[in-house]
Order: sequence, then structure tokens, then C-alpha cells
Amino acid sequence: MNPVSELIKDLADQHGRNRHNLLPILQGVVEQEKYLSEYSMIEIARELDLPASEVFGTATFYSFLEHRKMGKYIIRICKTITCSMKGKNQVLLAIEDMLKIKVGETTPDGNFSLLQTNCLGFCHKAPAMLVNHEVYTDLTPERVSEILNSYLKKK
Repeated sequence: MNPVSELIKDLADQHGRNRHNLLPILQGVVEQEKYLSEYSMIEIARELDLPASEVFGTATFYSFLEHRKMGKYIIRICKTITCSMKGKNQVLLAIEDMLKIKVGETTPDGNFSLLQTNCLGFCHKAPAMLVNHEVYTDLTPERVSEILNSYLKKK
């Protein structure tokens, strides 16, 4: 059996096979595989006896359920007005310049993906970003450079 199919079966065994268990199963696949492939969405639909269009619709609705292959480190920059007013655009330009990618792209080595997202809940410490599950606040172009350099050293 395919490892993704096994994972989905195990998640369905754990959470149940009802429609209301779709989201935890999608999250479980993303946690293990880092994204939802077309294959995994079809397998989830089959396992839960749901239309594939419903699984795909749910997966693409939520911004943290990636449905395309992402880098090892997913950088999510908050795009709210508060972050924009406090220098988000300069921070974003610094990231793009350092990694040589634009929003929505992944570095050729597969280490970094850059995304914008809605409010991260840190308006009082804007601008803010996530790198995978790690929160960074009070960002400046210089601080972002230090943060990304620490990830580059982890390679």
C-alpha cells in the first residue's frame, strides 16, 4: 500500500470517517506530507466516501492547508493594514531580495516558500511573520535578514 494511502487510512481510523472529520484528516496529511497532493485528496475522498470536489473545495478554502509542494520552511507574512502601516512592505522586499523569490514562489533548492496570509494575531507587535510554526514580530529588514540567516545555517 502507498505510504500516503496508509497515512490517510490511519487518520480515518483515528478520527472517524464522517464528513465532520475531514478537516482533522486534511491537517494530519499536511502535517506529515507538508502539502495535499491531488492523489492525497482523491484518497481522502475515497476513504471518507465523499465527492473529490468537496475535499478539494475544503482544502483550498483554508490558507494553511497547502495544496502544492512547499519548501522546507514556509514563510508567511501578515498582510493586514496594521502590518502594512508598520513596515511590512520593506520586510517583504528584504525577504524577496535575500531569497531571490516572490510571494507564492519556492526557492530552487526547495528550502523556502514565501506566502502572504491574513492576520496572525500579533497586530500589537507588527509587522509579523511565521516560519513554519515559529512566530516573529517587530520585524525590520535587518531583523529578517538575521532570522533567515539562522535558517540558512540549519541546512
